[in-house]
Amino acid sequence: MAEQRQDNKALEEAIEIFRADKEKDSFVKVMELLEKSIVLVPALAPGDLSPELVKQMQEGKPVKLPKEAKIVPCLLRKETGEQALPVFTSPDQIPPDKKSPMVVAMPFMGCVSMAMANQDKVAEVVVNPFTGIVVLNRSILEVAEKRRQAAGQMKTVQVTKEQFQDLVHNRVVLSLLPKYLFENGEEGLKKLQREEGDFLWHFYEEVYPKGQKPSCQPDDFSVMTLNLTDTIQLTRLDMPDEAAKKGMCYRVYAVWKRDAQELLYYTMEKTKDGNFIAKVTADGGHEIVEPAPENGAEIEAVMNLVTQS
Repeated sequence: MAEQRQDNKALEEAIEIFRADKEKDSFVKVMELLEKSIVLVPALAPGDLSPELVKQMQEGKPVKLPKEAKIVPCLLRKETGEQALPVFTSPDQIPPDKKSPMVVAMPFMGCVSMAMANQDKVAEVVVNPFTGIVVLNRSILEVAEKRRQAAGQMKTVQVTKEQFQDLVHNRVVLSLLPKYLFENGEEGLKKLQREEGDFLWHFYEEVYPKGQKPSCQPDDFSVMTLNLTDTIQLTRLDMPDEAAKKGMCYRVYAVWKRDAQELLYYTMEKTKDGNFIAKVTADGGHEIVEPAPENGAEIEAVMNLVTQS
């Protein structure tokens, strides 16, 4: 599964949207965030804990439980007599008069596994039962459990040194570099123009594991800046020769519009269907725009896109 979240603000916002308008898409968003979340589960304190640990828990302090300690979650009994496993997205969702002897932080998918392993005792999982309740019935839990099991069966994919280099390259030119330039605007461009290959190489160095060096060198990059009009400045970045292959971005055009104080970021990319011009936006979006022309006509093509934007 994806990296799990301990900050559940986005999840709580998604729950509010779903509760206001119970559309299928909004519920899917809630489940997507839940699967990545760490939630709080009220539980009974193990009976063999030392008085010191019990006191710390009563005071709301974090404690490290013994490995052999058995955690028993507190269940809610419904009017039908069935029981539900309550989970909370944050301490603020637990009313003061509803606090349990202890609260355990655990992955939501672990809660799903626990509920499915105790179907004779747990009929459903309820999220934030005392505030913005969302009920996850047996059929929803079954789907979530299948996804959990499928994720657990995924095999680690080994990549070659060359494949890793390609992944790093595209991460730099399609994500890290545009993010930096959009955040820093004209000053960021000036730094790129001043330091050229040394500036770009440091992005690669940051991505590589500690102790490993990038395959490329600062001299492998070429940076050229042109003031095409009084208001439009274009900086062309030619990538290392190793980037000139399918699936890679081999050239970047960073455009600065002085009158609007706006940055535009275009890439030249090799795909299975040929070479294309793509655009990266300030929010991290990436879209293919049109087929790329020959090298000598690229600047004109980019200028046409700039004037249309």
